[in-house]
Amino acid sequence: MRRSRLLFGGLLLAVAVGAALVAPSATLDRLAWLAADPLRFGVALLVVALLRPLVAWPTTLLAVAAGYGYGLVGLPYALALITLTSVPPFLVARRLGRESWVAGAGERVVREAGDLRSVIASRLFPAPSDVVSVGAGVSGVSLSSFVVGTTVGELPWAVAGVLAGASLDSLSASSLGTVDLRLVVAAGLASVLLLAGPVYRAFVAREPPTPGVDAE
Repeated sequence: MRRSRLLFGGLLLAVAVGAALVAPSATLDRLAWLAADPLRFGVALLVVALLRPLVAWPTTLLAVAAGYGYGLVGLPYALALITLTSVPPFLVARRLGRESWVAGAGERVVREAGDLRSVIASRLFPAPSDVVSVGAGVSGVSLSSFVVGTTVGELPWAVAGVLAGASLDSLSASSLGTVDLRLVVAAGLASVLLLAGPVYRAFVAREPPTPGVDAE
């Protein structure tokens, strides 16, 4: 168990270092050049989605790029890529990160809220996508619920990214931050409302165990 935790921590550190060393600027330049050919652009975006977890780039990159290359009709593809690119961190975390206090706390919330509701609420919250994926993995969420919950919860962010990309004249790293503050506030509030009850029941309203009786 200790070895798995060390391996998991080392993997997260490697991802963080990789993200610091590799900027998306060059990739965005290439994508902008490929946008003239829809098929090549789609294949290039798929490759970026598969490699994205290794450098922890924001999933917004995929939505903005899809909007830039395809316009509003790129929304389904953007959402599919965001869901696809979220699966590897989830699987790694589920395999290596289950033995931690974070996992225990997450499992409590998931038991109260249910797998699907937990993932949707976590995706709506304005937190880094890979952090949410890792959190779902260590909390024991099923793969099917993770995929469906990610697709539903990421929809507002995908729409915002595609709309932003469709309105751009050029694709650059600065375009990744074009998210309306009102969306951030609204999505964050929806997330809190979805999880407030389960979190309260999991950590506040739990009855203390009776002395002399083992907790179930």
